[in-house]
Amino acid sequence: MSVRKSRSPSVKRLDDPGPLLPLAGGIPPVRRVPNALARRFFQICTTATAESVKDAGLTPLEFAIMAYINRQVGEPDIDQTSLAARLGIDRNNTSLHVERLETAGLLARRVSERDRRVRLLRLTARGEALFRRLYPQALAGQERILRVLTPAERDVLLDLLVRVIEANRALARPGTGRRKRGSLSNEV
Repeated sequence: MSVRKSRSPSVKRLDDPGPLLPLAGGIPPVRRVPNALARRFFQICTTATAESVKDAGLTPLEFAIMAYINRQVGEPDIDQTSLAARLGIDRNNTSLHVERLETAGLLARRVSERDRRVRLLRLTARGEALFRRLYPQALAGQERILRVLTPAERDVLLDLLVRVIEANRALARPGTGRRKRGSLSNEV
């Protein structure tokens, strides 16, 4: 009787994404490559947050801004440029969202005493109260996304995402991939 060595499962290569992942509800399949999976995961996370903050008239990004500012508890105000970097969005886009939140009375913006070019942000009392009210719903939405995983798998997924993001920090540039006006070429 001969004994066959069992082969370890082969590792899929990115240039061989395998079969398309079937999705329910008539949604087109997703390719098994980082970009396609990350985009779909982003859509799912954004929708979960949007559903939890829509009654307050906020967008997921505006809620994220409030969350970053709120997390500065115990620290002085966060500056607008650092906020943009933490969110991974350009400063102009950050400024538009901050202005909207300021107009709604949810955050206060002031000029830094050390550097007049720097704008410091802080939630107002109204913004803090709204954040405290919405946070449990937003957290539940994020937990609902990961419910299909065991607690250990959740930790592994999040640890792996952090590791991939940190290792590729140089590629995290807001606005990358946007088409410049008039740059669509007829030559394909």
